[in-house]
Amino acid sequence: MTSLNYDFKDKLKNLNVFEKIMAVNVVVFFIGWLIQVFFKIPRSSTLSWLELPKDFLDFIMMPWSILTYGFTHYDFFHLLFNMVVLYFVSRSMVNLFPSKQSLNIYFLGILAGGLSFLVVYNVFPSSFSMTVGSLVGASAGVNALLIFLCAYMPNRETRFFSISIKLWHIGAVIVLFDVIGLFGVNQGGKVAHLGGSLLGYIYATQLLKGKDIGSGFGEFVDRVVGMFSSKTSLKTVHRSKKNTVAGHNKQEFNEFNTQKKIDVILDKISKSGYESLTKEEKAFLFNAGKK
Repeated sequence: MTSLNYDFKDKLKNLNVFEKIMAVNVVVFFIGWLIQVFFKIPRSSTLSWLELPKDFLDFIMMPWSILTYGFTHYDFFHLLFNMVVLYFVSRSMVNLFPSKQSLNIYFLGILAGGLSFLVVYNVFPSSFSMTVGSLVGASAGVNALLIFLCAYMPNRETRFFSISIKLWHIGAVIVLFDVIGLFGVNQGGKVAHLGGSLLGYIYATQLLKGKDIGSGFGEFVDRVVGMFSSKTSLKTVHRSKKNTVAGHNKQEFNEFNTQKKIDVILDKISKSGYESLTKEEKAFLFNAGKK
């Protein structure tokens, strides 16, 4: 019972960055629902201040919308689908890549999707595009992560029921369906999907060459966050880590079963990177991988 209570509290306290993003998406969805209920506003207008408008002049008046549209959903199944895919894709990302790099890919995908949407409906001839409304949804960021994985490790196989499928096959099918969707009713959404997918593909191919194209974006975000950080909270508390394993004392760690031990070490990797592991933690993970 004590272990169960600890696991629950530990999970709430240690949500990874993408789980926090999913939580924000859910909160924004329910804020829109509450606005509809209490102010009798049509559901499709409750979050209009977060949508990315199609017209460039309208966008100039709402520059924040290039990011906030990625946290905005009106349809429950739209939200559910995006969050389920984000959950499974992000689990692979945070276990294989630094959390900061994964976040760069996700948010650059949101930006690329939004910019693609604006370009298509403000630069291309009107005959090329259908009549669409504003852009909402996290799909561009989700696609960026998914296509990044498919391009970075194209020959890695995953199981779909009893069939083994290479990741590049999955990526190709996703892009194909989005291209076909350009001729459907959700043209604006498909344009954003393709923008996010293109970003994910370029990011992966450049990273394979040793170039992280998102590092500049990450540094910019760090500077912006630093501007709003409290300058008074500079005190650092140093704790001895000699008797801890993945943030838990050795007695607690030894009480966990093998899978739980692996989970807490992987959680540490997702937050601080593989280099932050101690020799003992690396050895345990290595030995567990051989079993």
